[in-house]
Amino acid sequence: MTPLLALVIVVTGAAAAAARYAVSLLFAPRLAWAVLVVNVAGSAIGGAVLGLAERAAIGADVRVVLLTGLCGGLTTFSTFSVETVQLVQSGRARTAFASVTANLVLGVGAAALAYLALR
Repeated sequence: MTPLLALVIVVTGAAAAAARYAVSLLFAPRLAWAVLVVNVAGSAIGGAVLGLAERAAIGADVRVVLLTGLCGGLTTFSTFSVETVQLVQSGRARTAFASVTANLVLGVGAAALAYLALR
């Protein structure tokens, strides 16, 4: 990896993290919805990137910038995990289960659909 590629990944990740924060402000105080939105969007972008890479429509450098920088900065597994624990601790286990289910089903579904559409 070149220093320039590393810098592009860092800048892309920072911009994506800022976008994630903007989404959390948009959905405040319903953080669960913000996390779901960014995780599903990031999954769809990731699936699309893999589909495009498979048919050589994008190169390896663009792939790593989009997957590691954009998707890595946008999506948030740690917030999703902590939020799930907090929901359970506050007696909202059904909401926690629904959030986990929605993130997994919609996230993997979005990735698969985007991949299949663009490969």
